[in-house]
Amino acid sequence: MQIKEYTEKNIHTIEIIGDLDASSAIQLDQVLEKALQDGRKKILIDCQNLMYIASAGLGVFVSHIETFKEQNIHCALYNMSDKVKNIFQILGLDSLLVIVKDRETALHSIQ
Repeated sequence: MQIKEYTEKNIHTIEIIGDLDASSAIQLDQVLEKALQDGRKKILIDCQNLMYIASAGLGVFVSHIETFKEQNIHCALYNMSDKVKNIFQILGLDSLLVIVKDRETALHSIQ
């Protein structure tokens, strides 16, 4: 897995490329932790190139839900394949996280 990050106009975007499994979940968790430590309040996660997500990867998102709420951080996941989105839906995570179709919708959801 590879992660790309960039920030523009106080919106921090994290792009996940490849498979998010037990070994790569640690890397994503570190990236999210750093974004939180840096005071990022608007985070977009581009899942267009996320091919697979294991339970450890889902756990990274679950572990940050309360922090997002407590620190008033707006986070949205977008460009998710139907296969990956289905996993979030089966587990009910789509009701706890903002998951939208595209970047434009994601930008609107975090304003």
